[in-house]
Amino acid sequence: MIRNTKCECGHQNPVGTVLCEACGKPLDEELAASDSVLEMRYDGMARRSQKPHPNPVDRVWNFFSSVRVAVWLIVITLAAAALGTVFPQESAFVNLTDPAAYYRENYGTIGAVYHALGLSRTFESWWFITLMVMIGASLVICSLDRVLPLYRALTRQQVRKHLQFITRQQVVYVGPIQGDAEAWTARFAEILSRKRYKVRTDGNALLAEKNRFSRWGPYVIHIGLIVFLLAVLMRGVIPGWYMDEYVGLDDGEIEQIPRTGYFVKSLGFRIDFYSDDELPEHLKGQLRVKQFTTKAVLYECVAYCDDATREPELKEVAAHDIRVNSPLSYRGLRLYQYDFAEAPRLISVRPTLVDKRTGQSYGPFELPMRHPPLTYSVGPFTLELRDSFPEFGLDENGEPVTLSREPNAPAFVFVIKGPGLPEEGVPYLYFPREADRQRFGQDRINGAAAEMFDIRVMSMEDVEFSTYTSYLNVRVDRGMPYVWTGAAITMIGLVMGIYWNHRRIWLRIDDGVLSLGAHTNKNRFGLRAEVAAALAKAGIEVDAKMLDNRRKES
Repeated sequence: MIRNTKCECGHQNPVGTVLCEACGKPLDEELAASDSVLEMRYDGMARRSQKPHPNPVDRVWNFFSSVRVAVWLIVITLAAAALGTVFPQESAFVNLTDPAAYYRENYGTIGAVYHALGLSRTFESWWFITLMVMIGASLVICSLDRVLPLYRALTRQQVRKHLQFITRQQVVYVGPIQGDAEAWTARFAEILSRKRYKVRTDGNALLAEKNRFSRWGPYVIHIGLIVFLLAVLMRGVIPGWYMDEYVGLDDGEIEQIPRTGYFVKSLGFRIDFYSDDELPEHLKGQLRVKQFTTKAVLYECVAYCDDATREPELKEVAAHDIRVNSPLSYRGLRLYQYDFAEAPRLISVRPTLVDKRTGQSYGPFELPMRHPPLTYSVGPFTLELRDSFPEFGLDENGEPVTLSREPNAPAFVFVIKGPGLPEEGVPYLYFPREADRQRFGQDRINGAAAEMFDIRVMSMEDVEFSTYTSYLNVRVDRGMPYVWTGAAITMIGLVMGIYWNHRRIWLRIDDGVLSLGAHTNKNRFGLRAEVAAALAKAGIEVDAKMLDNRRKES
């Protein structure tokens, strides 16, 4: 059955309209027969979410336009975020090669379950991102479902309203006036204009309005939250927008910053300690770190960046002595001094290849622990690097693995090619440290190859150690300006909605009887006091409390 939505004033209203868009008369028979105060949130305009026969697209729209759904989405997201903070997230660790073992060993069964459920990567998980997207969709659809009808209602307001519309507002006055109706209306319009109302008249009818912009406050808040959510989501979606990585550097070492074309080199690490004069009595004689500094140089790769067979060509772009809270900054990239480790650390060795068949030695050749070259020419022999293990270990199946990225027990797998050897070469596992050679049984592992060759360091002069390892925290956050922009927009909307209120006054004079109605979205008491004061200036004395509409709210 199609309901007739044409008002008695002749205006044809869309289906779902509660109050006539032109004169404001209630269109619903039950509402028209009621005596309650009219609901003026959207001036009775039709909303898409209130369609009587929704199609599948409308049902999705109705779901996301529901404030109840939005509240539940926010509650679920907050609960998920809280669960994500019970234990540290995996991204908070510098070198975490086996997360499952870490959570099990440090937090027991609860930690193992926590990791198994994926909560250790909560903020990077697909389901958490989906919740954020759903909240964003809810904000957009909630806003569109309400702001469009409200905009149409406020931009198409008719001055002359139906009597039932006027007498069912929050603040109402009905009473006789003396003299010419249009002259009285003009005088009252002038009074309201002095109170910063924008006034429109139509003969003996009047519409006065001020602070309409405050009605957009909640929707400005929504815009700010949408910008905020988009910025947070884009940090994880757009490459290069967000990075939080850690780089360990020894003196003189150069390291590529993960997922970038930049390299960083440490020219030297320095620790400053407090002197006894700077320490209180109970700490005198103790070594207390005052400041630690990495003299760093940042390079940008300009050629051969992805060519594993050639050294990348680098160009220096920045240099800075990195201290705590004094990072090296370049084009949004920031390198912070995070930590340091005080322990001898193997940087490189210069081993010699010994051909046991002839007793001849060849070399030495330079073998760095990090980023070693793939090919070495040593006398008549060629050593091809097939694999490397910074910290050699064996898994439960006896297969070689690396336990961390730190060169604590380095091992290298070479294929030796040269005279008197098969064309495919001879595989050889090499441990630079003598202790590791004995611990893992290098000769036993190499078998027949150990009877032909030996690779070893001849003297301590061929070993380079670093006393300190400097750890730098590398951060990029290009989404942060947008996060702050969203926060600023949200604050603007909050101020708009809190410190101002939208006030409207309608009146008409029929046969010497004044009918006045007024509405505000908040602070009804301030509105009725303002109306009482305006009436008093127009010669009508009335107690402000008597202007309250005693009807029930609809």
